[in-house]
Amino acid sequence: METTELEIKTRIQIAKPVSDVFEAIIYPEKMRHYFIAESSGIMEAGKKLTWKFPEFDMEVPVSVQEIIANQQVSYQWDIGERQTVVLIALKEAGDNATLLTITEGSMPNDEAGIKWLKSNTEGWANFLACMKAYLEYGINLRKGAFDFMKTTANP
Repeated sequence: METTELEIKTRIQIAKPVSDVFEAIIYPEKMRHYFIAESSGIMEAGKKLTWKFPEFDMEVPVSVQEIIANQQVSYQWDIGERQTVVLIALKEAGDNATLLTITEGSMPNDEAGIKWLKSNTEGWANFLACMKAYLEYGINLRKGAFDFMKTTANP
């Protein structure tokens, strides 16, 4: 069996200007309406942050790599014993809309890698849907959605 690296790539169009979407990614007071419970700071290049999620009793270390205003955000985060790099790319899509593409990777094509691929692909799809609902309609889809996970082991 060929051992290729696994990578996640997902995207969505959001009916908001690029600047609004960018700000929703870097400012924790906005992120907590669709993604995290809290952050130790604003996303800035070279900064090391800690994120907490409402449904998990854990802290996630985040090392911000690069920020290009209204174009991209990249960071490395610790997922268990491994680190992966997340690249969030923003592109104007006309009519004050933004095409948001998230790429995360990579992991080996083995049992642990496939488990990561399934879990994080689900997570990123949820992230995009929650962000769209928050930015376009002011709705926090995440609130209460994962309460069932508080009593189970981390995925």
